[in-house]
Amino acid sequence: MKTINIKKYSLFLTALLTFLVVTSCDEEFLDTEPQSFFTPENALITADGMEAILFAAMDNLRAEYYGDGAPMITENIFSEVAVEGTTDKSGPAQDLNLLIVPDANLNSSNTNRIGWFWREWYEGIKLANTVISRIDDAEFDDDAEKNAILGTAFFHRAYRYYRLTQQFGDVPLLLKEYTAPKLDFVSTARITILEKMKEDLDFAAQWVPEETSRGEVNRGAVNHLLTKVNLALGNFDAAIASASQVIDGSIYALMTDRFGAEAGDPTKNVIWDLHRPENKSIPDNTEAILNTISRLGFEGAGSTTSLMRQAVPLWWRFINTPDGANGMSDNPNIDIPHVLAYGRGIGRNRGVIYSTKLVWTDPGDLRHAPGNWIDMEDITYNAPSLEDAGNPFYNQNLQLFTDDGTILCSDTIRNWYGWPHYKLFIPDPQAVKPSGGHSDWYIFRLAETYLLRAEAHFWKNDLNSAAADINAVRNRAGAADMAPGEVNIGTILDERVRELYYEENRNTELTRMAFLFAMTGKAAYNGKTYSLDNFHQENFWYDRIMEKTDFYNRGVFTIHGDEYTMSPYHSLYPVPAGAINANTQGTINQNLGYPGAENNIPPLTEIVIEED
Repeated sequence: MKTINIKKYSLFLTALLTFLVVTSCDEEFLDTEPQSFFTPENALITADGMEAILFAAMDNLRAEYYGDGAPMITENIFSEVAVEGTTDKSGPAQDLNLLIVPDANLNSSNTNRIGWFWREWYEGIKLANTVISRIDDAEFDDDAEKNAILGTAFFHRAYRYYRLTQQFGDVPLLLKEYTAPKLDFVSTARITILEKMKEDLDFAAQWVPEETSRGEVNRGAVNHLLTKVNLALGNFDAAIASASQVIDGSIYALMTDRFGAEAGDPTKNVIWDLHRPENKSIPDNTEAILNTISRLGFEGAGSTTSLMRQAVPLWWRFINTPDGANGMSDNPNIDIPHVLAYGRGIGRNRGVIYSTKLVWTDPGDLRHAPGNWIDMEDITYNAPSLEDAGNPFYNQNLQLFTDDGTILCSDTIRNWYGWPHYKLFIPDPQAVKPSGGHSDWYIFRLAETYLLRAEAHFWKNDLNSAAADINAVRNRAGAADMAPGEVNIGTILDERVRELYYEENRNTELTRMAFLFAMTGKAAYNGKTYSLDNFHQENFWYDRIMEKTDFYNRGVFTIHGDEYTMSPYHSLYPVPAGAINANTQGTINQNLGYPGAENNIPPLTEIVIEED
């Protein structure tokens, strides 16, 4: 039974607080003074001690999706699905050519979270390596228990390295726990790292249990991640095999019938049910593979989603009625309290026309159905002053233009775009003006597994099989079949944004596909071919964003006067300068296009096992 074991969760948290010494929040690559993860020294000699460390690793992974300016937003705005919509100040990641440099502030809700990924992924690797390095020192009931814990640690390390190799390219490969200062790290080639992660995940897929408590790593999660690694390596047969282990097994199935807390509400549908906080981790949900856990009143739950603040437009200001009156209010105590229905958005994660308009071509698609999807024109003027004045526009639907073409919104970037209400509406009982409360969140969901397998079939030119996998997802959403002849990376990306918006790590996946085009030489749907030799100058990642967004390099400015710019080298994040500068006895390479890359040396292409 896939339930949440609260007692075990609390035990892990207690063990964590007992054993872990919180590491520094400093943004350097690795602390020059090694940090201890446990006190006393013998804490990690039992399975429970090991599981406490793995719980900390899961909590580290969870943090990407929560809080103000969550790191997930950086993944979206470095792709074709969204831009940074904070338009009233300089600093947010809009003018990327100016702002995204190695020595900039790369870890702030007011700028971007590039530095968070570097710091926290290596923190997770450090946790995983603590378990891996000490696995032989602990006592277990049997080899199965030992190998399950080792396999889970391999998963956590592989997850971080999968993300790092798509976000930063060649990075230092750490395969052990370091107990003494080390200042001579060097970068290892991304393919070499991925090959090692595949080896580890192949082991984990044999030993991690098929069923665990929700919020813990299971075999389905291992195979889902293994599919991504196999794809990144260009091993498409292996990607199909690992995805099929998840899809064709007996544990998981797409949710096609109503279920959960609001199943009896005839105004809702299965898409709504799938994304209700109460439903994500219940046993009836056979689609969830790996979830994060965050509950109101649940010990250790951490920060809220803040989704209705981050990704919903700033609808409550700067919108006038056609006769020039202020139209909107965020007061929760008025007759039309929109703030309770939509949250008090600030438009930081601003969906672009591609993700909010252009992909929605099927009128039967439940993901864009009334009630599930909100466009600004669905909202009504609600300012009490309108009612008091007898204004005829009170409670009438919003308009962007008057009949003579006068625009009624002072900032269309931040104030005017549509959004998936079914996914972003998270009740927030602790806030008078909701921002998005606690909720579990999908890290891996079966719908993505289908789309990953579809992609593997595409790379093998098996378009019939690719279409069948895509249509499994489309049909559940009420959308018509996609014909095999329509399948290409572009249409797969379209389906991913329809199904996985603000779930998938979009920049990571788009960059992975760009690397594959460069590795294989296969022509993209735009007719272009790419090469690794000049990847920082020309790549599919950049061309896709230029094709689909209506912001970058088009002379679009914020109301503050900042221009949206981007270059092909932004396909990889800059390695934070502090990481490179602190590594005084070695060379961590900088990505081409950024200052410091002139000091690079060839990355390692073989695994180096360091002696203790």
